[in-house]
Amino acid sequence: MCYDIKASLEAQLKRARQYGDEIAIREIEEKLAPLTDLPIYHASGFQHPRLFIYTDDEPSVPRVATWGLVPHWVKDHMQQKKIWNNTLNARGETIFEKPAFRTAARYHRCLIFVDGFYEHHHFRGRTYPHFISRKDGQPLVFAGLWNPWLNPETGEYLNTFSIVTTEGNPMMAHIHNNPKLEGPRMPLILEEEMSDKWLIEVEEELDVKALQDLIHSYPEEELQAHTVGKLRGKEYPGNIPEISEEVIYPELQEE
Repeated sequence: MCYDIKASLEAQLKRARQYGDEIAIREIEEKLAPLTDLPIYHASGFQHPRLFIYTDDEPSVPRVATWGLVPHWVKDHMQQKKIWNNTLNARGETIFEKPAFRTAARYHRCLIFVDGFYEHHHFRGRTYPHFISRKDGQPLVFAGLWNPWLNPETGEYLNTFSIVTTEGNPMMAHIHNNPKLEGPRMPLILEEEMSDKWLIEVEEELDVKALQDLIHSYPEEELQAHTVGKLRGKEYPGNIPEISEEVIYPELQEE
């Protein structure tokens, strides 16, 4: 599962900086960044934030997209609202089968660069949020699916995306232990040198197999995690820089 993320403009532009010059980057910052909700210190997918994705159409230039994939067959705004919250994540094992994702899995894949993500740990009837990031401080590269949904009521396109998930590694198995959910799960994190493989054009079943081979958990030794303050309810401070700072819960020392 992955419903909460942190995404700075710096992290989101990492891929663009590898391919573009300073003029191109400045244009992205001036013209596209204001259309997003960046910087995101914490946002829930259920808020449907707008951020940058890198698509198979334009692998080196980010485009603004809203979290929550809207399939091409959605007919109107009312149907969009019904499906939106159910397509924040896409199980990697079934993306080529599920009606909501199978077209995007073949023809519309994307990359999402983030600073990290949040998951909740369950202990004695309470939940304790954790922030997970790379040990080396570099952005995480999420595998995603996207779709440019045409709103028939306005005639405008809305770029939408979903984060692909996979089986959780041992660290995530400890953190993501919600007894009510099948798991553990974690976002599909790609090694940066392998990320271009996620954007390959699918022409035959061997290409599908190549994509499926990328769907596995990220090594826990390359990740770090710590507990943070509440991300829900009255104690939630909002989208502030301090939200990802460590907060110690003494009761967790009893585990």
